Amino acid sequence: MTTTTSTPKSFAEFKQLRDAEEYFIFFELPYDQTFVNVNRLHILKQFSLLITEIDKAFPDLSEAEKLDKYKLALEEAYEVFKTSSPLETKLFKVFKDAPKNVVLTKDIGTES
Repeated sequence: MTTTTSTPKSFAEFKQLRDAEEYFIFFELPYDQTFVNVNRLHILKQFSLLITEIDKAFPDLSEAEKLDKYKLALEEAYEVFKTSSPLETKLFKVFKDAPKNVVLTKDIGTES
């Protein structure tokens, strides 16, 4: 687990973050590096979706309030993948689209 000490945060600093680890450090959230390495893209995608929801639902939040909600969103995004797989959450298009040229064994021998 990795943690840091508390320092004031700004929205401008938040906008400069790029890596999953930078978000966890910025929000002073503990994280398991191995878990993040395996689930990085999924955590960041879920976090992005949650941020979009926050921005739509709460357009008039102060900078500090927005960052507090973003912190909770990152915690939620991290926790989602502790209890479900990326395949179950279907965040990415590749998991949503059924292949069009595949015949499943369960479909062989059934009449249409």
